[in-house]
Amino acid sequence: MTRFLATGLLAATLSFAATAQSGKPIEWIVGYAAGGGSDAVARATAEAMAKTLAAPIVINNKPGGATNIAAEYAVRAKDLENTVFTADFATLAVNPFLFPKLPYSAEKDLRPVGLLARFPLVLVVGPQVPASNWKEFVAWAKAQNGNVNYASAGVGSPHHLATELLGEQGGLKLTHVAYKGAAPAVADVLGGQVPFMLVDTASGNQFVLSGKLKAIGVASAARIASLPNVPTLAEQGLSGYEAYAWQGLTVPAGATDATVARYSRALQEALASPTVKARYEALGVEGLPGTPEQMAAYVKQERERWGRVIRSNNIRID
Repeated sequence: MTRFLATGLLAATLSFAATAQSGKPIEWIVGYAAGGGSDAVARATAEAMAKTLAAPIVINNKPGGATNIAAEYAVRAKDLENTVFTADFATLAVNPFLFPKLPYSAEKDLRPVGLLARFPLVLVVGPQVPASNWKEFVAWAKAQNGNVNYASAGVGSPHHLATELLGEQGGLKLTHVAYKGAAPAVADVLGGQVPFMLVDTASGNQFVLSGKLKAIGVASAARIASLPNVPTLAEQGLSGYEAYAWQGLTVPAGATDATVARYSRALQEALASPTVKARYEALGVEGLPGTPEQMAAYVKQERERWGRVIRSNNIRID
């Protein structure tokens, strides 16, 4: 994975340089650190879009604040037609419910261009947990008398909220242990400090494939290509359960319709590219081609769904 990301970063840099002679530079803001899954998705997609747009695309990483730092920067951009932003599950669907005050409006200050990708989530356990499927996992969890901890990438992360929903639907009493990112959470599940978590495929696949973590089931509606032998949780009896981390491309609200259409066309071409598809597959993520209107409808549905989970579990970030 490290070699892949390093190669991707170099390729993206060369591509941006090659297109720099034509068109005004486009700033692509990412609310996560360089080298992670979200950054890799942005760079792979930007490389393809830069060729279509005949303009250089510069990735600007602004991590922190559950993407709020990057979102505020994006909505306050002065160059409305040459600024794009990776807005995700946190930015658009959950932060409006988690934070008492936000420096932006997820509904009013960002315009959708199109969905980028979703990161399937996998229920994994450490080697000390005596379970290999959902039925055995439930039996083990209930035998702990309500003393079952789980790890997540942080309060309000997809990993956190999806596990709260898992507990609700599975009738399990679970205690959240929040980490600052997926990597340290995975490390403690591997080390046995915390027994399980729902992990995104970009962070967890390598450990499942190596046998260091046991995959109980995937949270997708269907089995995923990167782990074809792991059944879904729904097919194991958790009917209707489905959860993903996801992200889409947005522009500041003041951008013109023509700009949105231009970026949307370039994005769809990028997502259809064999090169981008191959890079997404290597990351364990799924491309989500579609129109700005389709992204808006998906965001609305996700905001309603996860807002209910947040309210019912009284989850807040002060």
